[in-house]
Amino acid sequence: MDLNYLKKLIKMLDSSNLSEIEIEEEGTKIRLSKPKQKIATQLPTQIITPYPSITNINPQPAEIKEKPEPTTSTEEFNMSKIFEVKAPMVGTFYRSPSPEAKPYVDVGSTVKEGTLLCIIEAMKLMNEIESEVGGKIVKILVENGQPVEYNQVLFYIEKP
Repeated sequence: MDLNYLKKLIKMLDSSNLSEIEIEEEGTKIRLSKPKQKIATQLPTQIITPYPSITNINPQPAEIKEKPEPTTSTEEFNMSKIFEVKAPMVGTFYRSPSPEAKPYVDVGSTVKEGTLLCIIEAMKLMNEIESEVGGKIVKILVENGQPVEYNQVLFYIEKP
């Protein structure tokens, strides 16, 4: 069987919605299949959503009392009351569902347990990161579109 023919078959399979193709020609049988998409195991508070449907999400907006100037060091607030929101995976950090949309939260936003804080894209899957505690966002440590590592601190939330 011709290698170019095989490459064309692979390209056709990749560009189609088919998950498998089988061809028998002159006694030679070829079966090509795409790997089944695996859904990464997530913490119970995260929902895996493909990016196109992110625009259908209607999160509750966080209440913003006032917008204080972003802090520049951790010494400006009481660290004993601070909860660190850490990245549960490696990926790309996004503050909003799309580039044109408002961020889920800003510095000064009051959040409740379960409030959507950001999205981390990992392997083309959008993973929603929700707050585990209630309080006020006092610092956002990651820029939009920046790659993050596992266990990297993303937010400081000051607990009441």
